[in-house]
Amino acid sequence: MIRIQDLSISFDGKEIFSDVNFHINPKEKIGLIGRNGSGKSTFLKMLLNQIEPDSGLIELSKNYKIGFLEQHIKFTYDTIIDEVCSVLTEDREYEIWKGEKILNGLGFTDEEMLQNPKLFSGGFQVKINLAKLLLLEPNLLLLDEPTNYLDIHSIRWLKKFLIDWQDEIILITHDRAFMDSIISHTLNIHRGNFRKISGNTAKIKEQISQEEIIYEKTRVNQEKQRQKTQEWIDRFKAKASQATRAQSKAKMLDKQEVYEKLSDVYNLDFKFNYSEYRSKESLLNAEDLSFGYEQDKLLLKNLSIKVNKGDKICVIGKNGKGKSTLLKLLHDELKSLSGAITKHEKTKIGYFGQMNIDRLNKSNSVYQEVQSVDQHITETIVRRTCAHMMFSGDSADKKIAVLSGGERSRVMLGKILLKPVNLLFLDEPTNHLDMESTEALMNAVNNFQGSVMMVSHDEHFLKKIANKLIIYDNGKVFNFNGTYKEFIKNVGWKDS
Repeated sequence: MIRIQDLSISFDGKEIFSDVNFHINPKEKIGLIGRNGSGKSTFLKMLLNQIEPDSGLIELSKNYKIGFLEQHIKFTYDTIIDEVCSVLTEDREYEIWKGEKILNGLGFTDEEMLQNPKLFSGGFQVKINLAKLLLLEPNLLLLDEPTNYLDIHSIRWLKKFLIDWQDEIILITHDRAFMDSIISHTLNIHRGNFRKISGNTAKIKEQISQEEIIYEKTRVNQEKQRQKTQEWIDRFKAKASQATRAQSKAKMLDKQEVYEKLSDVYNLDFKFNYSEYRSKESLLNAEDLSFGYEQDKLLLKNLSIKVNKGDKICVIGKNGKGKSTLLKLLHDELKSLSGAITKHEKTKIGYFGQMNIDRLNKSNSVYQEVQSVDQHITETIVRRTCAHMMFSGDSADKKIAVLSGGERSRVMLGKILLKPVNLLFLDEPTNHLDMESTEALMNAVNNFQGSVMMVSHDEHFLKKIANKLIIYDNGKVFNFNGTYKEFIKNVGWKDS
């Protein structure tokens, strides 16, 4: 059990939160939610003793062990199994089989376990770190965006694992459906206050929404009443017969707690800039594409793709099979070994690469980075775009170097917004975004008049967006002309 008592912290004179009090009880699985910058990561760091609070206590039960999924990946061993089992203490040195079982669950073969972890893609490296954490067998799992870079199969395995987990969990994720399927409680950070309830994310958001509606009505009524009282005081305070009464009313106003107007809570709200496309011809045609980084290991073989106006095509399958590679081929970042790609002369592409946030110029401000798309764009338009991405006013002058992953993703989206496009390439665009931003992105993609090709492992997103699929499964790549629900119902995954 963990007891949080009167916890407070501030940075550079800005209060993050104060007087936080709650318990984490045995077997509770808690979903930690709140907007970017609300203090979620700060709270986790305090649990891990990485930063000290200004005041207050965090008390752990005796011998209580916390396991944290590291986002910064460092490997010191030459094989995956040795790396994972490096967390085993001497009294557990014979439990290598548990490490093997966990790695199998995350999609590693026996052969792959004997390979160097540094040779694997980012998604697989995240899985290796996750395996180390699970083998540690902590009392409390701290999971900060654990589904980032995981494929659908691994996410499904992880969900089942966490549902079956018998101890405590604190989970941060942009995937609301994933979180709600696992948690028993929700811990919400809102306006600097912590609120913990039994139930899912929708329940606490509805509670807070209703409370704020009631608060605002009370505030408005109070303001009207105070105004009436003040008008009465001003009218009668000079009259001897009412002076005492006026003075009494004035003292009452001074002592009365005033309901302050709540500050506005800004959400990501935008639409992609659409470039009109009137042709009946396809925006993009790819015929008989073949590609591999090694001649004898093809990721694609004779794949043909046609992108028509209004298509919402999602590319799905296991990690490391070539989904991101496909987008790079279609975007001319890579050259195919064979086949041809043709684009209509009116086709205009906006590209969000999975790793493109790391290519942002860290010395630039948000404003400068967005403006770099086109130096001729007016300051008004750039500022407006920044505001759409929740960088209004002075926040647009923040350096890229100090931004979180979610904030950098919003900068990338902002850069796409400035260009009129009719075809979007989006490679895992929800990674690092918070729940509200993920939902805003989903709405923007749904409402986009042009066509979309997107790599995603978010099954909720897939069900809402896709009308066609490109599927990597069972060693093959093929087109499916239908929704994700239809694919699951009529075909289903062959890969285990």
